[in-house]
Amino acid sequence: MPGSFRDPTRPVGTPDRRVARCAAAGIAAAALVLPLLTGGPTAAADAPGGADSADRADAAGGADASLQKQFSEAAQRYKVPESVLLGVSYLQSRWDTHRGAPSVSGGYGPMHLTDAEGALARSRAQGHHADSEDARGDSARPARTPEARAAEKTAGIEKLPARLRTLERASKLTGLSREKLRTSPAANVRGGAALLAAAQKKLGRPLSADPADWYGAVAAYPEGGASGGAGGKDAARESSSFADDVFATLREGQARTNDAGERLTLKSAPGLRPERTRADRARGPVECPRSVDCEWLPAPYEKYTNDEGEEDYGNHDRTNRPKSQKIDYIVVHDTEETYEKTLKLVQDPTYVSWQYTLRSADGHVAQHVRNKDTAWHAGNWYVNSTSVGLEHEGFLTDPDAWYTEAMYRSSARLVKYLSRKYGIPLDRQHIIGHDNVPGTTPAAIKGMHTDPGPYWDWQHYFALMGKPFTPEAGPGSGLVTIAPDYDEHKPVFTGCDGAGKPCKAHGSSAVRLHSAPDSDAPLVKDVGLRPDGSPSTTGVNDTGARATTGQKYAVADRKGDWTAIWYLGQKAWFHNPEDEPTAVPARGTLVEPKPGKDEIPVYGRAYPEKEAYPEGVPVQDLVALPYKVKKGERYAAGLKTRGAYLYAVDFDPEAKNFKVVRGKLTYYQIQLGHRVAFVRADDVRVVKGR
Repeated sequence: MPGSFRDPTRPVGTPDRRVARCAAAGIAAAALVLPLLTGGPTAAADAPGGADSADRADAAGGADASLQKQFSEAAQRYKVPESVLLGVSYLQSRWDTHRGAPSVSGGYGPMHLTDAEGALARSRAQGHHADSEDARGDSARPARTPEARAAEKTAGIEKLPARLRTLERASKLTGLSREKLRTSPAANVRGGAALLAAAQKKLGRPLSADPADWYGAVAAYPEGGASGGAGGKDAARESSSFADDVFATLREGQARTNDAGERLTLKSAPGLRPERTRADRARGPVECPRSVDCEWLPAPYEKYTNDEGEEDYGNHDRTNRPKSQKIDYIVVHDTEETYEKTLKLVQDPTYVSWQYTLRSADGHVAQHVRNKDTAWHAGNWYVNSTSVGLEHEGFLTDPDAWYTEAMYRSSARLVKYLSRKYGIPLDRQHIIGHDNVPGTTPAAIKGMHTDPGPYWDWQHYFALMGKPFTPEAGPGSGLVTIAPDYDEHKPVFTGCDGAGKPCKAHGSSAVRLHSAPDSDAPLVKDVGLRPDGSPSTTGVNDTGARATTGQKYAVADRKGDWTAIWYLGQKAWFHNPEDEPTAVPARGTLVEPKPGKDEIPVYGRAYPEKEAYPEGVPVQDLVALPYKVKKGERYAAGLKTRGAYLYAVDFDPEAKNFKVVRGKLTYYQIQLGHRVAFVRADDVRVVKGR
């Protein structure tokens, strides 16, 4: 039936792929990378792990052997418990090979061996926020769009850290070429086994057959025993969230069919308890769950003189949330930079800010701005003042890039923690991408950012939080949740590597929207992006005709295998066949214009009415966007909120001089297009989606 849905975390090829998924339990977040391990012997060509030996194994059929067998053989070769090797790999890649494509941090294969020399070349010298978007998005102040200064601050970061060069070390340990370690899953698994064995030896521990003896080596794995609690002789007695998650995986067991169609199994060991004690390492004033490796790396709040010789300050505002203003949103970004450069940027007072940065290779978290304070990250001041910003190391235009399981899990744990702490619902009305944030005015729409983009796996992300997107109603519901099968759904995008050039095929959370129930029909229009009325494009950064996993829309029509939703004031059609649905029936609240209103305005921010502003606070005009909600149209409603405006324009270390202006106007957030928007409550009638 139209509401059937395959769980993207279920193994591909398992029976009854159309069974609706059950609510998944929240899975532990993890921090993982395969670092450059120093020390340990280099395998010669004729050594047990050397090139000749490896080549002979391939010639004898090793290259064609199942990946499960390759794990077993690598474990025997390097005297690593097979379950430990499988557990580490699962947390790193979920046993996927990615067909030789690198991750955002240059990781390859099921063991995510890193060879990231190209990572710096891919990063943009000026950073994620150093372009047309005003990251602060407050019209009461000059636009904050950092430019050349950001590049200056990151100059000199040329040497890649050890965590991004683990493939180099694996090559020395095994005698296998870098190319072989990148392209051969069997060789890649051997490289990972060699790194684990080297870590165990460095700790002075025996190559034991008992998995419980390997906690220290697993804990040391993310940073190669060179930093954090995992380093040194005491690593085995300390704790890391990555090692905790690996051993939780060993206790629970796993079974999955990977992206190469191979079924792998890790048998459960319920009684497994590693030898270690909890070590509460100093974390500073971080606001993170204990299950996440987190450090305090503060963004500067200080005065400076800008290029015009004027006194200014950066790079965030001191406020007092949630007492002063409720936190309604968590905004998911990607950095468009390497982790090291990102940290340099956020420590620049002339740049902008966000609350957290997550490292791709291991899911490690750095917090920069206290959640009570207001960071400058979303390009919309109303959203900034009511949100927490999470930057994930990555590049949205690289279709071969894949985020590690460690990053997804670490981020999911952090979001669940923030959700509980601030009462933020775990849904896509409140957990939004930077690409879902609306422009504040018509002029701002074109400059809004498009990250984390179509390759972020929203379904898996929410499944890790225990909130997968499942059918909530019958097949005739007037509301749907977008939920394509990420692995199988591969719409064509262009512009990843040059204008107009097709991006490589890749799983995607984005569903393309047409002006008629026909794949050859033009894409729907976005008059905010293209005032001339031309259709949207397949560009990877063009959000004008795109619906994304987890977003809810009102059904406008159905015809055969096609479903139409109300989208930016028009019927937008997408292919939604019964046997491979791209959306599931949903429940929720809808809004439509009140009787007697032919159309109503739409806003990019929920600001108060003019009369609410006290003396000394400039009135922020209620500027309508170029979209309208017309009679007969319905849109899915999110939060309902009173209009509010945060006025904070002075340097204020004590957080006393800011004001929050509250009015009588009330707004509904709606899913207008790819981005959310706001309508006045007195303009609409609320109806239930069925």
